[in-house]
Amino acid sequence: MVKATYQISVPGFLANGISAGIKGGEEKDLGLIYSTVPARAAAMFTKNTFKAAPVLIDAERIKRGTAQAILTNSGCANAATGKEGMTDALAVSSSAAKQLKIPEEHLLVCSTGVIGRRLPVKKIESGIGKLIKGLNESGIEDAEAAMMTTDKFPKIAIRKGIVGAKDITICGIAKGAGMIEPNMATLLTYVMTDALIDAKALNTVFHQVIDSTFNAISVDGCMSTNDTAIILANGLAGNNPLERAQARLQRFREMLTDVLAELSQAVVKDGEGATKFITVVVDGAKSKSDARRVAYSVANSNLVKTAFFGEDPNWGRIIAAVGASGIPLEKEKVTLSIGQMTVFAQDTPANISAAKLRDIFRTGQIEVRVGLGSGDKSYSVYTSDLSYDYVKINADYST
Repeated sequence: MVKATYQISVPGFLANGISAGIKGGEEKDLGLIYSTVPARAAAMFTKNTFKAAPVLIDAERIKRGTAQAILTNSGCANAATGKEGMTDALAVSSSAAKQLKIPEEHLLVCSTGVIGRRLPVKKIESGIGKLIKGLNESGIEDAEAAMMTTDKFPKIAIRKGIVGAKDITICGIAKGAGMIEPNMATLLTYVMTDALIDAKALNTVFHQVIDSTFNAISVDGCMSTNDTAIILANGLAGNNPLERAQARLQRFREMLTDVLAELSQAVVKDGEGATKFITVVVDGAKSKSDARRVAYSVANSNLVKTAFFGEDPNWGRIIAAVGASGIPLEKEKVTLSIGQMTVFAQDTPANISAAKLRDIFRTGQIEVRVGLGSGDKSYSVYTSDLSYDYVKINADYST
């Protein structure tokens, strides 16, 4: 699909983002997305044992398959805060739902920021009225700004197309630059669409697309306590309803994949301190699971990441990571190419130009391709390098 530029709005959705003083400055830290009608909803959440209070609340509410608003604060994760954290999240939820005049179970709450700190309830409640009053059709960018923490740039993607004989829009926003590890969605991301779609079909296609996008990236191998991905479909496009096993559902899937692929790759490019965008492709595996294990063994290797940051063509670190993946390998069949240059095959280093390989390591985008020679399954992962700045950013994040 050709990427296009559109006005950032979705029919039937209003949004806003303001500063509520949560971060202690003037930057936006409280955001709201609101559908003018109840919407079909699906979501995925972190698998971390210490799920944040808002994650626990949303996981219950999403079971109804309907939602109308998403309230987000940045600057405080409200995670590892016990019963008090639940009380705080519910207080904020109740206040927002009452002022929006919607059932509280139709409001989803999300938080991002430092773990182990109580939610500043009074600040948030004081800002909700202003937040709601400023809701507008062009407010998605403000809502995105209110989600950001260590992000260097906003992440917004939008696509329009004909599905079910009607024009539909799909828009997604995301925040994330650190603690990025696939075991759900890896960050906060919200998708808004005016498509009319069956609840089961929405849930199925959302999970499938997340698996091939946000579950195929890694920045630092760390899983957050707050990871949440939500999709709201308000049906206002009036298209022929999309249901499972329908050909036109595939068009919706393609558009959704476009949006989430753009967002997930933007997260990698914005990885804390990142200077390289690295694609790790593993093919020739006996199973997709094997290919995935090898891909992540390479993508999450700190030795591999630092080699790319230092532009040191030490490809032996990649081979070591492949061998450490834990899957059975026939060494003579394994091949390794970096930027179209084969550096290892038949258990032997290839005769290459070290200078040309170093030039590849100096580029901003690099492809690593591992061939296992034992099957026809493949898997790709997007990752980044590991720099001095990553350590600096995270060494003093909470202070």
